[in-house]
Amino acid sequence: MSSVFDCLDASQLLPAMRAARTTIARGELIVLPTDTVYGVGADAFSPAAVKRLLEAKGRGRNQPPPVLVGTTDAMRALVAEVPAEVSALVERFWPGALTIVLPTQPSLTWDLGDTKGTVAVRMPDNTIARELLQETGPLAVSSANLTGQPAANTIVEAQNMLADSIGVYLDGGEAGAGMSSTIIDATQLVGGGEAERVVRVLREGGITRAQLRDVLGDVLEPDPAPAEPETGGTS
Repeated sequence: MSSVFDCLDASQLLPAMRAARTTIARGELIVLPTDTVYGVGADAFSPAAVKRLLEAKGRGRNQPPPVLVGTTDAMRALVAEVPAEVSALVERFWPGALTIVLPTQPSLTWDLGDTKGTVAVRMPDNTIARELLQETGPLAVSSANLTGQPAANTIVEAQNMLADSIGVYLDGGEAGAGMSSTIIDATQLVGGGEAERVVRVLREGGITRAQLRDVLGDVLEPDPAPAEPETGGTS
């Protein structure tokens, strides 16, 4: 039976955090509010917990979850290198709706799925989430929904989809933006070599291309060409 805590009620906040920490430590799942949509979270360093997360959502290893962090120091411990351009993005947009894909720190022993040696990392702009992350350490967190369904914007929407696969639900009211984060691939900024130094947009969300270009300039990939208008015809 899942436990639900109203984190907007001050009297429930401390018990909620304690229950969430205990649930994570047992390798079970929680649902937590973020600044974008609700997320389902697991201990990023527990392969069994990450597997449970993917199964709850109906996903396979080919769709590894991002990792949320509570501090920039936690992010630096997860990745092989933080290029200057990424530092500028973090300074500008974190905490916030920007997920950054970088090569993972080689010394880490974890299994997020088929990541090809990378990790997608973000710091959410949500006080409840960040306070929890600072206590638990990095969490593997994916949107709180079944694959193919809209991401949950309220705790009730998350419950309706995930039900008892979740140990603890943290209700923080309606999610901040109701829009997923922007995901960028910054892996080509790491390691030097002959590869072109370019940042690619994998998913557009809460941070626009224009905002990214304001920081990255020509390091950001060119904007996609506008779609050709469809022309009518007869058959």
